[in-house]
Amino acid sequence: MSIVTETRLAVRYQETDQMAIVYHTNYLVWFEIGRTDFVRQVTGRRYAEWEKQYGILLPVLHAHADYHAPARYGDDIVVCTRLIQLSKVRIHFGYEIYREDKSGRTLLTTGETHHAWVNRDMKPVRLDRMAPELFEQLQEAYSNKAAVSS
Repeated sequence: MSIVTETRLAVRYQETDQMAIVYHTNYLVWFEIGRTDFVRQVTGRRYAEWEKQYGILLPVLHAHADYHAPARYGDDIVVCTRLIQLSKVRIHFGYEIYREDKSGRTLLTTGETHHAWVNRDMKPVRLDRMAPELFEQLQEAYSNKAAVSS
C-alpha cells in the first residue's frame, strides 16, 4: 500500500450552497489540492516546479466521488491522498475526505482520479524518460518506502 498524505483545509463560506452545505463540485477541487500537496510532500518540490522544469502536464481522464456525509461552512477537513496505481504513462489517485473535530473524524467523501502524463502539446509521454527523478520518487511512495515531509 502506498503512503497516505494529509492536507488540512477549512470550509469557506463561498464553497457552500443555499442549503449551507458544501456544493458537490468543491470536493473535486479538494481532490486536486490533495493531489498537488501529495506530490509536494513526497518529492519536496511543488508540482508547478516539475511542470516548468520538464514540460509535463497531468490532465484528468476520469474522476469519481461518492458522498457519505455533508461538510458545512467552518468545518475543518482533512484530505487523505494516496497512489492507487502508477505506470510510466498514467497515474491513479485515491482520496478520502474527513471532517475533523473534537470527537474525531467523520468520513465525508471517497473518490478517485485517473491521469495521463502528457507534454505541452497534449501528447502522451513516459514519465520515466521525461522526469526520471519524479518517477523514482513516486515509485518509492507507491511502494511505501518514501518518508513524507510536512
